[in-house]
Amino acid sequence: MNWKLFNRVKTVVLLILINQKLARASTANSLHYLEPGDSVENSTPGLRIFCHNAKSKYLIHTWRTLIMNLHTDLDNYDLYDGKSSMEVMEKHDINQRSWKFNWFGTKKSKEFRINPFEDTCIGIYTYPYNNHHYKMSMLIQKIDSWRVLMTLSGIILFWIARRLSMNPLFYYITGISLGVTFSTLILVWFFAKLIGRGKTMYLMVGTGWAMSSWLARIIWENAQVILLQYRDYVIWYTLITSIISFLICYRIGPVTNTRTKQIIQWFLQGSGLILVYLSSYFREASLSMCILLIIAYNFPKVVFYKGKNYWKSMFPERRKLLSENEYRKQGIRETNKALGNLREYCSSPESNPWKTVLRLKDPIRFAKFMEGDSHLSDNESLEHDAELTRLIEECEYTDDENDNDF
Repeated sequence: MNWKLFNRVKTVVLLILINQKLARASTANSLHYLEPGDSVENSTPGLRIFCHNAKSKYLIHTWRTLIMNLHTDLDNYDLYDGKSSMEVMEKHDINQRSWKFNWFGTKKSKEFRINPFEDTCIGIYTYPYNNHHYKMSMLIQKIDSWRVLMTLSGIILFWIARRLSMNPLFYYITGISLGVTFSTLILVWFFAKLIGRGKTMYLMVGTGWAMSSWLARIIWENAQVILLQYRDYVIWYTLITSIISFLICYRIGPVTNTRTKQIIQWFLQGSGLILVYLSSYFREASLSMCILLIIAYNFPKVVFYKGKNYWKSMFPERRKLLSENEYRKQGIRETNKALGNLREYCSSPESNPWKTVLRLKDPIRFAKFMEGDSHLSDNESLEHDAELTRLIEECEYTDDENDNDF
């Protein structure tokens, strides 16, 4: 009896090990690691997992985005996402064991924008009775224009938040937009009143967030179809709710309370910072941009001068040598400037004229200089011109000798 029990246990353990090996082999065959430019074709049913390993972070990769494209004509397939292949397989197993509703599935999009700095896996499950041929490819966007636009929009919104909070036109536009959006809550309230407290209402409450999220997803995915099929109703609904919202805003009037304006400004600035933070998968870089934006807004002069000095230290101006003519003009200009400063100082109350006169050899000449005469006498001017002429002749004579030597 014990021997038979031992054989049964041995058989069960052996079957478990075989199943584990088969599962590992199946997982290895269904797992693919993609890099930008790679593509994988599949023609077999079942679950296939496509992963990308995280890359290092650099500032030049601030707005980088990876895109996985699913090339297929299939409509009936399941999608799963996760940080690892095991997480994707776990979601798939739970979905297979539960009621046939894809609670853990992602939206059936054929383009997936993924974070290049995190491990990401996408699982695709095709059913055996369908045409299961598809191709998965990966592309890279070094600069995602949409994320750059988010960054610029967030910066602009943060910077002009104060002006918007005081602008009546912004008040009316925002009020009308909120009125059109939140008017749907009134429709839901009337719908709940019509249903009452019967079994249908309890059923909707019992399903909870799952049914609500499912309905929201269905409406969002079919929004374009709804707008096309019920275009007239949508236009009239939007027009009527816009007029009602405008009349309510006009009756209340623009915001006049200073603290309310301050709260609106803070809300807009917070929204701008959120846009900047979410505009990049490189969270450290986007957080740094938010901090710099706050500092630049509150201390603009300090940031300007610090940035200017840093720019000059990093990129100093190239020194330009003066020509002979420029050197002469600069000498005359600086000399006249220094003489003007001397006249101003001697005429100011800070100067003691008696001590100055005692130190001078020719007070009369100094008095003429203070009245506007030249600081050089006629003899000094002649001596300067003669010395300058002599130096020029010596330079020319030296140049002639050098030419004769050659």
